[in-house]
Parts: sequence; C-alpha cells; structure tokens
Amino acid sequence: MMSTKPLEFEQPIAELEAEIQKLQAKSSSQDIDMSEQIASMEEKLRQTRDEIYNNLTPWQRVQIARHTNRPFMLDYVVHGFEDFCELHGDRHIGDDHSMPGGFARLGDQRVVVLGHQKGRDTKENLKRNFGSAHPEGYRKSLRLMKIAERFGLPVITLIDTPGAFPGIGAEERNIAEAIAFNLREMALLKVPILACVLGEGGSGGALGIGVADRVLMMENAYYSVISPEGCAAILWKHRKHAPEAAEAMKIAAPDLGKLGLIDEVVLEPKGGAHHDHVQSAENLKVSLLKQLKEIQALSTEEMIQQRYDKYRKYGEWQGE
Repeated sequence: MMSTKPLEFEQPIAELEAEIQKLQAKSSSQDIDMSEQIASMEEKLRQTRDEIYNNLTPWQRVQIARHTNRPFMLDYVVHGFEDFCELHGDRHIGDDHSMPGGFARLGDQRVVVLGHQKGRDTKENLKRNFGSAHPEGYRKSLRLMKIAERFGLPVITLIDTPGAFPGIGAEERNIAEAIAFNLREMALLKVPILACVLGEGGSGGALGIGVADRVLMMENAYYSVISPEGCAAILWKHRKHAPEAAEAMKIAAPDLGKLGLIDEVVLEPKGGAHHDHVQSAENLKVSLLKQLKEIQALSTEEMIQQRYDKYRKYGEWQGE
C-alpha cells in the first residue's frame, strides 16, 4: 500500500488502494467473505501500477525526484554505508550544512563520501539551505577529496540539488570560482571518484561535485543544465510548459543512459525510492561496489586518462 502522499498521476493507484481498504474493513467488521472482490481489485491495482510506472514521462520522473519523502544523501549514508564520521568546515569561511561529508565504509572499502543534503521540514530546510550549497560547501568538499587522495581512499559523491545557491553572499564569496576549481581538481584527483545523482541534478551546483570516473543516476532522478520550469520560462515564456521542456531536454536517467552521458541507471523500488529507502540504498551500494571494483583494476595513469577522455567525448556529434 502507498504510504506516502500520492502525486497527481498516482491518483488512480491511491483510489484503488482506498477501495481495497474499504472492502477489507467491511469484510472484517461484518464477517462477510469478500475475498473474490478483493482479489479482483488487487489484480486491477497491480495492472494500474504497471501501466503507470512502466510508462513514466520525464516530467513525472522529475516530480518523483522532488518528492519530499524521497531518501536524501544522509538517508543513503545511514542505510548503505557504515561507520560514518562527518568532517566539518572549509578552513576559509565556515561549515556548509547543505554539503555534509566525511569518512565512511562501503562494504569492506573505506571511502570518503559527501553530497548535497535537503530537509523535510522548514527548520531542516533552513539549516540545509534546501540542498543548495554555498561556496564554502564546494570548498569543503574539495578539502575532503584532498584528504581522500592523501590516504588513498575512493571518493563517492551523492548529488541532489536544484542548483548552487545564487544569493549575493555566495557571489561575494565567489561561488563560480569555487565550482570551477572543483572541476579542475576532480579531473586530476589520483583516487577513484564515483558520483550518483540521487534526485535533482541541477546545473553547476550538481557538476561541482560531479566530475567522476563513473556517473550513476537513480532511476527517477534528473540531471540538467537548467530546471524544466526555467527552460519553459525562457523558450515558451511560461512555466506551464515544463512537461514539454523536460521531454525536449532529455533530462531523465533512461534518456541520459542512451545518450552515453551517464554510466549506469540504478533501479528503484516500483513507484520510486521514497517507497523503500532501505532497498534503494542497497541497490545503490551494489552498483557503487561493482563500479569501484572496475576502476580499481586500472593504474592511476589509466584512470585519470579515461576520466579525461570521458568528458572530452561529451557533446560529440556523428552525422549520418
């Protein structure tokens, strides 16, 4: 049964679940055998779920990626990693709570894990700045990556942001430079880097921790230079055209996989990761360990060269 608030396109599923609950309650309270009717409704529910979730549009995937009950970065750390020890501060300005990170263990492998963290209520969202990192967040993330390099530990970045924070303070502290510096340094880092887009992968805010040997995406995440609403406002002059923008930009994980811009789509439980945090984290853990094993088979020189070649190929066009 759906335990979270249904999205608009999930209403047929929610209505069938409500009908089944009514039948079960009636059968129990009045001691009537309604097993045949319940079984019929459950089969209809299964078919409806398959029809909806097997044919999700890019815009529907964006809605799932933004679901407030979706697991965030620290949820994946809790369920997929062990012995997490958070480190704080960028040693310049302060500590950015929207970009936590530290030492952890993934299976038998010691790693450094970092990423964007959103909040589920007003208080936590204010603390986490809605997952939009400041310059000190990116500088902290690079400091942690350099620590990882010093100790020979793989780096895992978990991306989930609508974009870097665009405020005046962030501009004054040079957020563009902080992100650009990360891009260069991550391209040259001498340890394996794995990145996974958990939900939203928005613009340079995502790319600031997204240069990696392998880029993964959760099945219902999106990765884009601009939000569908932003694109719609520019091209169609109205945000109501966001669904068309999402389709045109090919921002969903299945499309990006076909285009060769990501390396693996990590499957989610039916209906989205918010229905089962533990299973989602386990799926990601399996994928990360598989990809990490492949990268660790390379020499440092081969790894860095492949990372460089990977990004040089982006944007290549082959005519017929």
